[in-house]
Amino acid sequence: MSLQHLRTFVEVYRQRSISAAARNLGLTQPAVSQQVAALEASLERTLFERHARGVVPTLTADDLAASLGDSLDLAEAALYSARARSSDMRGAVRLIGIGDFLADIVAPRLLAPLRAGHRVHLQSGDREDVRTGLLEGHHDLGIVGVPVQDRRLRGALLHEEPIRLVASPAAMSRITAAADLASGLIAEPFLAYSLERPLADQWLTANRLSLPLPAPALIGLDLRCLRGMLLRDFGWTVLPGYQCSEEIAQGSLIELPPPVVRPVQGYYLAWTPAALRRPRVAAIRQALLDSRDEPAPTGAPKMT
Repeated sequence: MSLQHLRTFVEVYRQRSISAAARNLGLTQPAVSQQVAALEASLERTLFERHARGVVPTLTADDLAASLGDSLDLAEAALYSARARSSDMRGAVRLIGIGDFLADIVAPRLLAPLRAGHRVHLQSGDREDVRTGLLEGHHDLGIVGVPVQDRRLRGALLHEEPIRLVASPAAMSRITAAADLASGLIAEPFLAYSLERPLADQWLTANRLSLPLPAPALIGLDLRCLRGMLLRDFGWTVLPGYQCSEEIAQGSLIELPPPVVRPVQGYYLAWTPAALRRPRVAAIRQALLDSRDEPAPTGAPKMT
């Protein structure tokens, strides 16, 4: 029973497909089938039932996967991180995620690897873009605003940021002058990044406010677009601190004091286990994870 056979088993188990596992591992389908068969012969047990649309794990496969847990991923991550320090680093690492977060938080944290000769391509995308891009191999790393739950992906908390309900001084005066906070917010235009409006809902829920908000007056390209509209005295929204702390300090935006608590938004780095087999991807991933203990970049608040 070799490490390669276990690695192949894990990939087939995750993908539920011989062909998808072969693609992720850079092997042919016959090679993957042979390695699974060799492992089955070693265990004297069947691991997968073959079907037209893929494979279904047996109870033996479930037990083996549970026994392995993340230990194989951790061992491989350590191996490829070590190899990354001395291996060929040609080629760009493709990173997809929240556009404004990539620009304001991630890019400054890439200075050290960029100066060391690495190349990185940043592309904005929503949660589904990240998931699809990683699983289909179009991107190497992704950043999302929710914990990674897809069993085919791995993730780690990269950054935490307080979120703040903000508006221009004039708009905030109108909001706070209303008979109650709910009425004041409903009377002003609401701006959102998407129809899901996760930051606003997170802030309102944490502060025990249930508002019948109308459809957003504007859905922006990213949070920088929303901030620009606030600075033109239009509407209110909820922004992470890195998008509005300087403006609050300068008085061009006003934060509504949270009645209960100022919520904290998490940002998560995501990847497929197979991606870490490329040394340059392992190196960039490790650089980003190592940056979690460093002070926030200039212009962004420290984590709270």
